[in-house]
Amino acid sequence: MNGMNGLRRYQWLMGIVLVALFLAGCKTGHEFIKATDFKDEDKIVITFAGPVEESWATDVSHFSAYEKPDPDIKLEIKEAVLSPDQTTVTLTFGAPLNQGEAHIVSMTNIVSEGQDMGSATVTVRKVYFGILMTILLGAALIQNFVFTKYLGLCVFFGTSQRRSTAIGMGIVFTIVIVFAAMMAWALYQFVLKPYQLTFLNIVVFIGLVSLSVQGVDTVLRKVNPALFKAFGVYLVLVIANCIAIAVPLMLADNEYNGWESLMLALGAGLGFLLALFLMACVRERLELANVPASFRGLPIAFVTAGLFALAFLGFSGLSIY
Repeated sequence: MNGMNGLRRYQWLMGIVLVALFLAGCKTGHEFIKATDFKDEDKIVITFAGPVEESWATDVSHFSAYEKPDPDIKLEIKEAVLSPDQTTVTLTFGAPLNQGEAHIVSMTNIVSEGQDMGSATVTVRKVYFGILMTILLGAALIQNFVFTKYLGLCVFFGTSQRRSTAIGMGIVFTIVIVFAAMMAWALYQFVLKPYQLTFLNIVVFIGLVSLSVQGVDTVLRKVNPALFKAFGVYLVLVIANCIAIAVPLMLADNEYNGWESLMLALGAGLGFLLALFLMACVRERLELANVPASFRGLPIAFVTAGLFALAFLGFSGLSIY
């Protein structure tokens, strides 16, 4: 019974987290605007909390829009159509919209029932939970850091000889990268960026990764000495793992928020764990195979990694959401 109660509490907690993530993506930032969304390939729909004046809503001069990464490039709005109940405005653009990017829509002097509701600037993006899953699965599969970006190969080849070591290393690396990425995000958002110290990004992020690795090293030495001995020098090499530095730099460059940074770090860690596990499974079988003497060891490992990289190219261009 206690186990069932614990499972139910866990399910309730996960449900609350998912709802919170979903609602986090639905906020518009203005009390009179209920929701924004994309429609078709060239439309944005804006839903208001009350009716708006037709003369205001159908005048495209009251609206302006641009992609969030390119604020200087204004998008052409061809038409603005008001729904019969006067609560929804559909903006039609002159070209298809890149719905993979967030769009900023500004409205001036919103008029509702003769009252000026003020101006508003809202962000239009797909459902936030879908964006988070896109970042997570994108980092793990579509843009796997090992098989598509060829990062972290030193640790990858060094710890993929046995499945037990590969799984342990993947878990440890995921823990390290998640802690390092979240600390990097916090420092970037609240210290480096506000005080214009972004030129120190690389130095600070390397220090955070080193701190995280040292913490895991100390804990692992006490908790599981056998696994610590199996890792050998490769646990220390996590400090120099390109993935551990690439993730903080990517989240800073893309201006990810906390949830997005967590998904990127978790996806990178899980992708590295998947790559290690797959490679370890094959290398254990290769030990029993009749491999030519000149290909034994690292040569056949590089050939195998190349075949895995070709297989992962099949995920290229895949759009999750």
